[in-house]
Amino acid sequence: MDHEQSFASYEQDALKSIEAAATADALEAARIEFLGKKQGRLKDLQGALGSVPVDQKPAVGKRFNEIKDRVTAAWEQKKLMLESAPKKAAGSEFDVTLPGAGLSLGKLHPLTQTIEEFKDIMARLGFESEEGPEVEDEWHNFVALNIPEDHPARNPLDNFYLSVASTVTKEARLLRSQTSTVQIRTMEQRQPPIRIVSVGRVYRPDQIDATHHMMFHQMEGLMVGPDVTMASLKTVLQLFATAYLGENVPVRFRPSFFPFTEPSVEFDVRRGNGWLELGGAGMVDPNVLSACGYDPEKVSGFAFGLGIARFCMMRHGIDDIRHFYENELRFLQQF
Repeated sequence: MDHEQSFASYEQDALKSIEAAATADALEAARIEFLGKKQGRLKDLQGALGSVPVDQKPAVGKRFNEIKDRVTAAWEQKKLMLESAPKKAAGSEFDVTLPGAGLSLGKLHPLTQTIEEFKDIMARLGFESEEGPEVEDEWHNFVALNIPEDHPARNPLDNFYLSVASTVTKEARLLRSQTSTVQIRTMEQRQPPIRIVSVGRVYRPDQIDATHHMMFHQMEGLMVGPDVTMASLKTVLQLFATAYLGENVPVRFRPSFFPFTEPSVEFDVRRGNGWLELGGAGMVDPNVLSACGYDPEKVSGFAFGLGIARFCMMRHGIDDIRHFYENELRFLQQF
């Protein structure tokens, strides 16, 4: 009799039967067949050991015990697995022990994805992130940014004012109309050199259309130091645009005017046969530096504000900014 062949056949059949057992009853049947002490294949296998020559009994007996131990261990492991598995409720058609279809997981909003990538790109350029409040006072939103009281930008019809100035508050409160407020707060608290970006929501009562919204996201950038120039500004914006939109993206800088920068430029990127304005920038006005306690004769700086949604539109070929705020799942699931 070929004991090795009998052992191998027994072990293979036993492990296969135990693995296939999906219920406690099936597993018990496998135990009786392969591990039963009074009947079954193990009993038969053990009885056949009597015919083994005396000089081979130690080796054959050792082999028998090894196989028996492996089969027993496999049975015990399967028993524990079946006992710990959730049970199907009585009368229920839903069996939680069966494999099921996975649920689709939530995803980050495309604007959130863009914000995270913006921060990552600017971090590689040496800019750290700062945050500021969305409800601002007139000092940080206007006065410190060189926007006088009679300036059209302070018109109540062009801002979301929440309160008026009183003898207690001294200043009115409003939803910030630009993230430039963060650069003022940063310069009030820190000394140069400064290299920061701030990403957040801003609010303006604009007419909603394909490229404008009353609430949108901006990334504000600020760099202040002894040798900051317009060339520094153009280099950073060029590097940023190519990092996000691609190496061959055409960009241009148009002369413009902002109360808090001098000189000022508009930053555009070619879109189709035309150009899309993505933000404004310029050298920080000396009056702004002075308002924050800096000496304009010793330091200079640049600042920029970029529309995050417009960059996202450029990247993904989106033609209407309103898609970002309509919560249409068919649109959002594409990202």
